[in-house]
Amino acid sequence: MLSHAGESALDATNPSKKKPARRKRDPDGTREKILEAAGKILAKDGREGLSVSQVAQLAGVNRGTAYQHFQTREQLVEATTSWVSDQLTQAVFGKPDLGSDSSADARDVAEHLINFAMENPELGRAWLFEVLTSERPSNDRFWKQYKTRFEQFALSDAAQPGIDTEVHSVLTLLGAFLWPVWARAHARTAKERQEMSKRYSDEVLRLSLHGTMRPEMFPELDARLSKGLKARTKAK
Repeated sequence: MLSHAGESALDATNPSKKKPARRKRDPDGTREKILEAAGKILAKDGREGLSVSQVAQLAGVNRGTAYQHFQTREQLVEATTSWVSDQLTQAVFGKPDLGSDSSADARDVAEHLINFAMENPELGRAWLFEVLTSERPSNDRFWKQYKTRFEQFALSDAAQPGIDTEVHSVLTLLGAFLWPVWARAHARTAKERQEMSKRYSDEVLRLSLHGTMRPEMFPELDARLSKGLKARTKAK
């Protein structure tokens, strides 16, 4: 009969008795899990329903680990919004060159935007609410780049005169991130989501290209809008 010391010696030389390798730490991966879970809770319950411990549970990480990354709810909300903004920017503008043709550029941006919204409905809604209620939306990376890109288009020869770029940008983003809610993106197959994305981007582009009314059929409205356009242009 072997003593405990003898058994330990045999275990040390027996490959089958080796201690299991310690799991490698992945702080970046853990942080991403936390932020993704936070985005889902933000979209569902708002910032008041968010807590670091609740997010840790949904993300499947230890609560102490979550607190190492984010000590307060405010830190977590800010980091989540910034993280989604980075994801959006990469998805919509990440390609090095969308082309010099203005119509092609607008088409690509619209398609990339709605594709992200359909595939990430919770994250998109969470980002939208936080930016719309922010005191400084211009600090957000995606909003700033999206609005700047549209402002550049509005100044080009390809654009109709007098576009209110801020209003147009907000309306477009609202539609993009609320359409997946109406379309029930979470209950759709990948193919169905693609079809719903195409419906949205095609209609947005049709509105941009043609509008919905024939001006000659509404002369009084056309005159009033033209007067307002002249006033805004003069004010600038």
